[in-house]
Amino acid sequence: GGIGSTAIQIGAALGLRVFTTADGPDACTWCESLGAERAINFREEDFVPILREAGGANIILDIIGGDYIARNIKAAHADARLIQLAFNLGSKVEIDLMPLMLKRLNLTGSTLRSRPDAFKSAVASELRSVVWPLIEHGAIRPTTHQVFPLEQAAAAHAMMESGSQRGKIILKP
Repeated sequence: GGIGSTAIQIGAALGLRVFTTADGPDACTWCESLGAERAINFREEDFVPILREAGGANIILDIIGGDYIARNIKAAHADARLIQLAFNLGSKVEIDLMPLMLKRLNLTGSTLRSRPDAFKSAVASELRSVVWPLIEHGAIRPTTHQVFPLEQAAAAHAMMESGSQRGKIILKP
């Protein structure tokens, strides 16, 4: 999705080792083309041992939630930061918090919706200074799957509903 594809590109542009999960071989190839060192097909592999073998994750962005939260804690390196951005699999989970304490993990949730305009402006300003130059130099690029004329809005919507796209679907007048 948009958050993941952008995060992959930002991480790679900043020189980070980027690991991600994806829903099949094509999606994994696409993520790796964006700069992920390794895209893990979550339908076939468990990301926890792969990340642990790589030394553990220092930063985890999660939009899945559900059972991923406990698995993220297992995959995290000591002193890692786990950032919960959404809960596609649900927000109510039962987890053992002892590893969170023993690893000194920072688990935080974030959304811009409830933030004041001043905070949103500060985020936009930081994005302009840190991320925008990466876009200007081509290190980050928009991921557009297909552009449809407005008259084909139904076809664009059907494609979006199918989940087969990689990148954004754009309607053009």
